[in-house]
Amino acid sequence: MFPIPSTDPSVPCEVVAAGQLLRQRRQQSASVLHLDSGRVVFGVREEGQLRHQLGAVEGPFWLDAASALLGQPCPVDMVADSRVQLRRVPLAAFQQEVALLPDTVRRLVRDMAAGYLQQTELAVSRLAQDAESRCAQWLLRHAEPGDGGALRVTLSQRKRLIAAQLGIAPETFSRVLRHLREHGLIAGTGNVLVLPQPGELRMVAGG
Repeated sequence: MFPIPSTDPSVPCEVVAAGQLLRQRRQQSASVLHLDSGRVVFGVREEGQLRHQLGAVEGPFWLDAASALLGQPCPVDMVADSRVQLRRVPLAAFQQEVALLPDTVRRLVRDMAAGYLQQTELAVSRLAQDAESRCAQWLLRHAEPGDGGALRVTLSQRKRLIAAQLGIAPETFSRVLRHLREHGLIAGTGNVLVLPQPGELRMVAGG
């Protein structure tokens, strides 16, 4: 359907070592990546590490064609899982090739790209929900009765250690706490958190 970049001598080949970030989530790009060979994993990075893996592909494969087709930023982080060979096709050149497709084919491809992006964004959002669920469970498990009968949690460990227990990055733990606070599910300052709505928090925890 599209010309493979490896057949075009004007598109140079790059060799990238395993572990290198190829695409960063939520960033717009001026090129489209074609993976000639090697393996690339998709997921969500935290603290420079791919903490949540959503899938993997092997070349030959267009890595971010769906985002390019719709003019959207990449919904996931893409990391080389092995030594890879790839080519960066300028976005304008890629879009020119798409424009040459018959109308019915172009609409089909765009619909498939939109469906892929929707499914990917849903998978990423579920990762965040899972983190909220684990944090809510931890808070309820460590809650004790406080003044006036309200439940409270004393953070006797550093947030980094608590996050490690939950299997999430410290930044994710802080973000979840901020989100719970914004929704009135936790309150308080310092190391003592109050749980003003334990029933609602149990719903977040999945119970």
